[in-house]
Amino acid sequence: MSAPESTPESAPERAAESATGSAPETWLVLGASSAMARALARALANEGAALILAGRDDDDLAALAADCRFRGAASAEPLRWDARDPATIAPLIARLERAEGKVSAAVFAGSMPPQAEIDADPALIDGVAADSFTGPAQVLSRVAPLIEARGAGTIVGVASVAGDRGRVGNYVYGAAKSAFATYLSGLRNRLNRAGGHVVTVKPGFVDTAMTWGLPGMFLVAPPEAVAASILKAARRRRNVIYTPFFWRYIMMIIRAVPEPIFKKLSI
Repeated sequence: MSAPESTPESAPERAAESATGSAPETWLVLGASSAMARALARALANEGAALILAGRDDDDLAALAADCRFRGAASAEPLRWDARDPATIAPLIARLERAEGKVSAAVFAGSMPPQAEIDADPALIDGVAADSFTGPAQVLSRVAPLIEARGAGTIVGVASVAGDRGRVGNYVYGAAKSAFATYLSGLRNRLNRAGGHVVTVKPGFVDTAMTWGLPGMFLVAPPEAVAASILKAARRRRNVIYTPFFWRYIMMIIRAVPEPIFKKLSI
């Protein structure tokens, strides 16, 4: 269930805001080359945030950083990060440690090979798990102590409606995103005690490279609309959001289908 639409500012939050002073909030964006991440980075740039843009496509990250600086970001720095390479984590954390004021993070990482390809080559499961769960979790586990130490900060983790129930068309990807959502739930419980917050985002169909050309797409949302809903949720300290909002009700129906019937469906 989501938290109430808004909550009054608590004394710890006011103290944290005072302690971090007037320095711009620094956001680490993982998987920054994705369409949703680019939209969020641009929105944050418009607000004057400092950005650390992390991913595998160096040229794309450099172009995005330049665009964000033009839009008004306090700073925008591209850094290489590969969810399958733990050695790329240390530079990200070192950069966050040098940031003044509040630090936050948003995760847009994930990969979804066709389920038929995974069925033919189960070794692909390791890559899906690393991209969609274990790689991001390794980074966030190192970001969490920074948020605890500063008494403020937000983590946005993009899971998926695919994680709400195993479906024949993408059950490996869904399993990885389900695990990530469970991890985010526990991390939310932990950081809440220190003034931080975690938002779990469950998008439906979004116009991205991952969904391009897939059959059965309907009501596909633009990345900019998803980014706006994410920022709104972060500001209001929501716990779990579906975006667009109607996916909450679609998934309520899908979760309610009895298993004897569900296993016969091709959805």
